[in-house]
Amino acid sequence: MKPSRSEFVTIRGLRTHVHHWGREGAPIIFMVHGWMDVGASFQFVADHLAGDWHVIAPDWRGFGLTERAHVDTYWFPDYLGDLDAMLDHYSPGEAVNLLGHSMGGNVVGIYAGVRPERVRRLINLEGFGMPATSPEQAPRQYAKWLDALRHPPEMRTYPSVAAVAARLQKTNPRLSDERAAFLAPHWSAPNDAGEWEILGDPAHKQPSPILYRIEEVMACWSAITAPVMWVEAEDTNMWLWMGPKPQARIEIDRRLGHLKNVECHMMADAGHMLHHDQPAELARLIEAFLTK
Repeated sequence: MKPSRSEFVTIRGLRTHVHHWGREGAPIIFMVHGWMDVGASFQFVADHLAGDWHVIAPDWRGFGLTERAHVDTYWFPDYLGDLDAMLDHYSPGEAVNLLGHSMGGNVVGIYAGVRPERVRRLINLEGFGMPATSPEQAPRQYAKWLDALRHPPEMRTYPSVAAVAARLQKTNPRLSDERAAFLAPHWSAPNDAGEWEILGDPAHKQPSPILYRIEEVMACWSAITAPVMWVEAEDTNMWLWMGPKPQARIEIDRRLGHLKNVECHMMADAGHMLHHDQPAELARLIEAFLTK
């Protein structure tokens, strides 16, 4: 494995943990992870990058070793604010190569339309978004949030780091023993009772009272000026949240139509965590796209 180094910086008042791979001063690839993941997840992709790159991968607020926000609900726009501040810190005034997976892909897709001058090239890994909503759902959604506030969510604990690794492999059967053993201590930490706690604020599991407004998101996608690479996994589980495959496929393709300059790839023999399943092929695609 390529060596990584850790750094802590203050981003919008929170102590934020950042992973680095590669040479300082080399072209930057900024990589942001998905929900219930950590920046260390990009280790396997970094291992397979052949060129001279500086990979920067933060832990989002309330994940990994980044400080929790001390709130009962996390708000999606805060990820945009954090990303903007991190890019100002690491690449002030310069456009960057920006990659996001899943939730991170949703963040970078919106950001690239809001701040088009800050993005040189954009890579979206399975950042499909959420099902469209309608205003009529608002009363029920607000009630769901209020009800959830009465019963704060909790994170499950595990008896050992090996049990955490096994849990990762249960979620992703393609994950090898070696990769699961690497990820488990980045994904969890021992508590005072000797159990292993997931390094994610339980408040991330709280539902949002705000409806997902897809047309606003698509307005941001339409404003993207950078070339975009869109990568899906052949065995993605996105149908679990996007709905039945035939209808969801039509909706995903409609959304892709809002991107002016996009190339699409389907990753064979990979699930939603495609950066774990096929890191060598993903690294090849990334470098080919960024060096065009």
